Amino acid sequence: MAEEKKLTGNKGEWSEVYTLLKLLGDNKVYAGDSNLKKITEIVYPILSILRNENGKDITYNIVDKKIDVILNSKVTSVLASDFLNKSNELLLEIKKQPKTFSVPSVQSFLDKIHCRSLKAKSTVKSDITIKIHDFRTGLTPILGFSIKSDLGEAPTLFNSNKSTNFSYSINNITLSPSEIDAINSMVLQRGSKTIQNVRGRLQSLINKGAIISFSDVKKNKFKNNLMMIDSNLPNILASSIYKYFTSNLSKSTELIHFLEQDNPLNFDLSLSHPFYSYKYKRFLNDVALGMLPSKIWTGEFDATGGYLIVREDGEVICYHIYNRNEFEDYLFKNTKFETPSASKHDFGYIYVENNQLYIDLNLQIRFL
Repeated sequence: MAEEKKLTGNKGEWSEVYTLLKLLGDNKVYAGDSNLKKITEIVYPILSILRNENGKDITYNIVDKKIDVILNSKVTSVLASDFLNKSNELLLEIKKQPKTFSVPSVQSFLDKIHCRSLKAKSTVKSDITIKIHDFRTGLTPILGFSIKSDLGEAPTLFNSNKSTNFSYSINNITLSPSEIDAINSMVLQRGSKTIQNVRGRLQSLINKGAIISFSDVKKNKFKNNLMMIDSNLPNILASSIYKYFTSNLSKSTELIHFLEQDNPLNFDLSLSHPFYSYKYKRFLNDVALGMLPSKIWTGEFDATGGYLIVREDGEVICYHIYNRNEFEDYLFKNTKFETPSASKHDFGYIYVENNQLYIDLNLQIRFL
């Protein structure tokens, strides 16, 4: 029999396998609050976990204290305690290993249970499919969950690309081609981060008396996706991005708090309606559960169950879609704006279109 392929991956990828082993060993998962703490009175018993390996469906059924691993109608029974022990071994390795690594001590066990890939396809938000017992409805739905891990570097919630650029018009000043080149080539210091250089260019424009105003979302597909969630979202995000690039604010809570004070969209705040935080949380929720900037968003979630968070101590916490308020509060409190590569994503530079000056800024959101 041919030797199985050795699995190699980073901490985030190994966290998906860790989650599989941990949940099957525990046969349950607890709900979490907005501060990533267990809600002990809300627990979801796990009945089975489903995976697809190279086009083949594998079912892990929890039966008493054993896990029946089913592939091509062939059943292999493994003690649930073995899954838990191997999850503990894997947790220690994830914590101590460098960026990319293999785990020989766990490899043979993964071969035994037919686990031969570390992560789900990147085209969907769902990383793991679980059949749970829902105590609220008495049903046993099969749900997709996205997995995020605190064991390695903070993962991104919303990945940037050229389609996540927002364009801003530059008014009240005129610039010659040489002046544009001078600002675009501005580097504050050797080795400066992208955000420092973009902020420097914006500050240079402001110092010259420029008035910088949101013009449009660069790509119509992403713009329409945002408007599907809320027609004011393009403007709310544009205001947040501009504040991020012209201040030291980066956390979602900080930026939205600023908008609530500044009220750039002139909402009626006389009765204290939380317009900005409400709409922004809906955006985070839809991004987390399915919306991608480069795909037409129809409102159908890929992660139909919600999110699973692997805490630093190895505990796995569930944010079920039914606990939407806790989930949205968690996303809101635990995310920040960040700056990807300006050259790669083509933003942060002044350009001219139809005799109008513009500069593009990019949206990317990462967990804290």
